[in-house]
Amino acid sequence: MARPGPAPRAKAPTAKDPTLPVREGERIAKLLARAGVASRREVERMIIEGRVRLGDDLIETPSTVLTSLAGVTVDGNRVAAPEGTRLFLFHKPAGLITAERDMAGRPTIYSALRNALPDGAGRVMPIGRLDLNTEGLLLLTNDGEFKRQLELPATGVPRTYRARTFGDITQSRLEELMEGIEVDGVIYGRIDANMERRTGRNQWIEMTLTEGKNREVRRVLEALDLQVSRLLRVSYGPFRLGDLPKGAAGEVSQKDLETFRRTLKENEAREANARAVDARKAAEAGDEDTGTNENAGVDENIPAIEAGEAED
Repeated sequence: MARPGPAPRAKAPTAKDPTLPVREGERIAKLLARAGVASRREVERMIIEGRVRLGDDLIETPSTVLTSLAGVTVDGNRVAAPEGTRLFLFHKPAGLITAERDMAGRPTIYSALRNALPDGAGRVMPIGRLDLNTEGLLLLTNDGEFKRQLELPATGVPRTYRARTFGDITQSRLEELMEGIEVDGVIYGRIDANMERRTGRNQWIEMTLTEGKNREVRRVLEALDLQVSRLLRVSYGPFRLGDLPKGAAGEVSQKDLETFRRTLKENEAREANARAVDARKAAEAGDEDTGTNENAGVDENIPAIEAGEAED
């Protein structure tokens, strides 16, 4: 069952406690992710599986703090110092799995990337995923921390898709998605959906969203009683698929990458300010509900407002 619902604001990570001493070094999982070994989550799995060592010593926890990766090996191979962040655009064809390997033996994006990436690209990781039958723009990076940042819902980077669908739908019903929608107990945030063109009961619909939950576009459209016959991602943030040939890849210039990263920081600052306003309003509403005012002192039963803890 699907029903409209308010678009919730993504939970934000909390700032570090300024009263704590400054830590020298970084967690090894973060260092390895930044070096492009794998995403931080995958690095944590590697550590748990006993695949990471410092010299002859086994690294037993992802929270181990190091000042550098000197002497660190993964599967017996020395880890090179991290390179600068690089970002690539890839036109993923339908029929490829967004993974390094597939237990069923189906072809993955890396089958196509061998010939698509420029020489010297090194190991890259996909930012997010596209389903087997979804095609279009897929971003790739050598920086696991940058990958994680873009995949967090709180980052709020817009992704735009074009879907070819069959069924009865109106623009007014699509506009209801701006308020969010709940499908089978899953709440999806605001979606900007517009009908591009229509022939009979067939139409192309453009959808822009920021959360990117698993199979979000397909599930939302199916909840509107539409059958999806083709789905393409045409943009991710400021980066567009354009006329990039299917199966081809290209690198984003360092200038454009740095501009994008500055924009991310500015957006995160605005989001933090918006959360602070929401928290203040919630606190004020709590004061009104309990009948307190500025002359009544502090009510110790009112809980302090805390943001979620960030993993660093």
